[in-house]
Amino acid sequence: MRVTFLGGVGTVTGSKALLELGRRRFLIDCGLFQGFKQLRLRNWERLSVEPKSIDAVVLTHAHLDHAGYLPLLTKNGFKGPVHATPGTRDLSAILLPDSGHLQELDADYANRHGFSKHHPALPLYTRADAVRALERFEATPFGRARDLGGGAMLRFHRAGHIVGAAHVAIEWRGRRIVFSGDIGRPRDPVMRPPAAPDRADILVVESTYGDRRHRATDPEAALGDIVRRTAKRGGSVVIPAFAVGRSQALLYHLWRLKSAERIPDLPIFLDSPMAIEASAAFAKHSADRRLSAAECRAVCAVARVTPSVEESKAIDANPVPSVIVSASGMATGGRVLHHLKTFAPDPRSTIVFAGFQAGGTRGAAMIAGAKEIKIHGAMVPIRAEVATLDMLSAHADADEIMDWSRAIRRPPRMTFVVHGEPAAADALRQRIESELGWPCRVPDYRDSYELD
Repeated sequence: MRVTFLGGVGTVTGSKALLELGRRRFLIDCGLFQGFKQLRLRNWERLSVEPKSIDAVVLTHAHLDHAGYLPLLTKNGFKGPVHATPGTRDLSAILLPDSGHLQELDADYANRHGFSKHHPALPLYTRADAVRALERFEATPFGRARDLGGGAMLRFHRAGHIVGAAHVAIEWRGRRIVFSGDIGRPRDPVMRPPAAPDRADILVVESTYGDRRHRATDPEAALGDIVRRTAKRGGSVVIPAFAVGRSQALLYHLWRLKSAERIPDLPIFLDSPMAIEASAAFAKHSADRRLSAAECRAVCAVARVTPSVEESKAIDANPVPSVIVSASGMATGGRVLHHLKTFAPDPRSTIVFAGFQAGGTRGAAMIAGAKEIKIHGAMVPIRAEVATLDMLSAHADADEIMDWSRAIRRPPRMTFVVHGEPAAADALRQRIESELGWPCRVPDYRDSYELD
């Protein structure tokens, strides 16, 4: 048994772990690197393992930092199955083609406006590549055993993070290795809580918020305050939001605020074709959410959806104060960039970030106080108010990760702390070692460990 970390270490993006069990090779997650340029360049490097030598891919969930590299892996020769929960399969069918389409659009935009250093600028992969990758998916419900071959058995257990999200348990020759994926929050008002593992001989655990606790502030009250003061000064609220998970949570809070008349009756827009489709998947997978069917319908109806480009452009031309929920969540691409170009220079408006912002992203720069950001090759001044709702995160904080880990009855032989910035990963390592007494390591990129 050997594990090699090909991403998701030293950063919260690019999650990939190669698990070798005898002669069988499994890739646990297959994510894109995002953020700093030196990380994004890794997406273009040749993978250190031949894609055709991988027997299967196992996905913890559908977010692009865990699944977005899959079209390129398939394009470069991978021919095995992709194991995922039904919810992850359905969301991947939305996210992956959209990712390919956006990359094609970005390459085309760069070529037409001449701001790329590459001539011509090319997409990492296309929508067609993503559609072909989707043909490899095989869905397995939570808790059901799946034979991976070579004596290895797979089970998915609910992680709570987004629809379909799971922690992965693989058993081989009497040993169990658990990959946490992204752990959700136990008291999330929208998603059901994560299931904790009872046993792990080897544990691979995320550390996105491994060095901090989420603020105890009521996110609904904080969001309401932002909307009220922005509307009072005649501005609009722009919320870069992950299309899957955060968009639906934001709509839930906006629905409650509007129903209770705690915010003005101003227009709310959901301006992301992907988020619109993801909301339909959210409604479909009722076992993953806390909301009733009636509540789910009401939440999804609180916003006006704008699927077309023309409708999206009309939002920016409308002088009426509004709330605009648009992807992407770290402002790395998508329609939200056009809204930022319109509203970020306006001191009456507010830009609200409602999730983790990886280093090197526009979101991280704006939260750090950047006076301007580059969008589509031009510098855009930041005069709008910039606010954060980090308590709305879909990731467990440090205390919640520790509580999740404590459910393991017997200490793992080794715990690997991954999917965190260096300070967060090391802080969680120290807590696991001091509070639980478990052996623990923070691996580096391409580190490999023999687990026998």
